Amino acid sequence: MLTDVYFQVQPVDLLAARLQMALSLGWHIIVACFGVGMPAITLSAEWRGYKTGDLNYRLLARRWARVMGVLFAVGAVSGTILSFEMGLLWPGLMGVYGEVIGLPFTLEGIAFFIEAIFLGIYLYAWDRLPPRVHMLTGIPVIVAGVASAFFVVTANAWMQQPTGFDEENGRIIAVDPVAAMFSPATPPQTVHMILAAFMVAGFGMASVYAVAMLRGRRDRYHRLGFAVPFAVAAAITPVQIGVGDWAAHFVASYQPVKLAAMEGIFETQRNAPLHIGGVVIDGEMQYAIEIPSGLSLLAHFDPNAEVMGLNEVPEDARPPVNVVHLAFQAMVGGGFALLALSVWMAVAWKRRKDLPRSKWFLRAASVSGLIAVVCLEAGWVVTEVGRQPWIVFGVLRTSEAVNPAPGLFYGFILVSVVYLFLTIATVYVLRRLAKDKPVPLAPQESDVTGYKII
Repeated sequence: MLTDVYFQVQPVDLLAARLQMALSLGWHIIVACFGVGMPAITLSAEWRGYKTGDLNYRLLARRWARVMGVLFAVGAVSGTILSFEMGLLWPGLMGVYGEVIGLPFTLEGIAFFIEAIFLGIYLYAWDRLPPRVHMLTGIPVIVAGVASAFFVVTANAWMQQPTGFDEENGRIIAVDPVAAMFSPATPPQTVHMILAAFMVAGFGMASVYAVAMLRGRRDRYHRLGFAVPFAVAAAITPVQIGVGDWAAHFVASYQPVKLAAMEGIFETQRNAPLHIGGVVIDGEMQYAIEIPSGLSLLAHFDPNAEVMGLNEVPEDARPPVNVVHLAFQAMVGGGFALLALSVWMAVAWKRRKDLPRSKWFLRAASVSGLIAVVCLEAGWVVTEVGRQPWIVFGVLRTSEAVNPAPGLFYGFILVSVVYLFLTIATVYVLRRLAKDKPVPLAPQESDVTGYKII
């Protein structure tokens, strides 16, 4: 099906293409998570302000909406870069299988335009529409943001477990785009990603206010700015851990090689141990805490279940074990750290109907956003690197899909510079927004913050 030219790519260009895609996806996914999770958190604050009359909620919602606008614009740029990269870097994928996975990209584009239209209305009609109508304009932003994430991830899920087509004499036939969208990997992967987006947005927003509270800003405005997004993320965290277990069972059933790499299992065995920590040296897992039969039990609900080892497949069909294993450990460890922080918050709230008073809680909360991002990126490393050397699992190798044109390394350098500029510009604009002072209200109009909603 593929011409020999796809097998002549230089290793340095293949590496450059993979690094460029990793950089673009890793950068964009952070911004995209705020695009998915932040509208719902913002709208909930606006609704609380409308119901209670507390202007602090409305001030927070107005501030967060401005941040949403900035991040949406930046995400549109990085998303456009990604759309070009799919065709330029991976013609062996898009040229052959584009008709199979084109539907979710089309639907994502429609969702993107809906989100853009209603986000514009939401941002610029704040003082021009009645409060109820204005809040209604935010609902399509939430729905379209979640839908965009869903459609994009269905395409990646297809790459994990391709369905919806047949091959005959090197040609793609009997294409069923709907079946391709809803492959066996779609349910766990889409739910896992959408929940992760809400966690990144919630903990990321809360961490900003945790830092401010550590610096002595304990007024109601900052306390609500912390509590609203943190409560959303904390409520999702235990659910996400359960969904992560669901996703791991999919891997155990459909991608046993990836599971072996995640746990550093080289020999096929029953009563396979669960490894906590550790590193692979000379083909053996070392310095790990082993829980006897733990992997067999978690993966197959049977401590005597057999788990396939990496030695069952040739070396050129194995993913880089240490990268996948350490990323998996980082994701799981970070997830449970966020769960512990969420439980701490829940216990304090149940006892006193108040936030925890310990500075150690605020210190931990101030890095919760960073931990959530690390978990997100580590999870995608497991998902993508654990699939290697396949770009479409079991069907097409990454080396067969890459653009054979020389000089891809220079493209990687150029894109790296672009993302460096985007990062600096985004941080600069967000810092300027954070430093902007609200306009003081007259005493009779002022809420407890003393500031006008701007």
